[in-house]
Amino acid sequence: MGFEIGWFMTIIVGGIAGWLAGKLMDMRFGVFMNIVIGIVGAAVAAAIFRRLGIFVEGDTLGYLITSFVGASLLLFIAKLVRR
Repeated sequence: MGFEIGWFMTIIVGGIAGWLAGKLMDMRFGVFMNIVIGIVGAAVAAAIFRRLGIFVEGDTLGYLITSFVGASLLLFIAKLVRR
């Protein structure tokens, strides 16, 4: 059975991941958008990782890393589209 975190931790971890990705990609959004980008990024990265055969299992840190990678990817694409 896979690791699952609750809604509260999803919001906290998603917000942190979105904020970190925003800092890395030099794109500023509000707290709400950071949370959304982090959570959506986690879903995107998890799907990509699963497709590639990479499984990030474990604890909140694994979820944070997955969220950060996905959020960074989303922000990178957004930066390309904005040009």
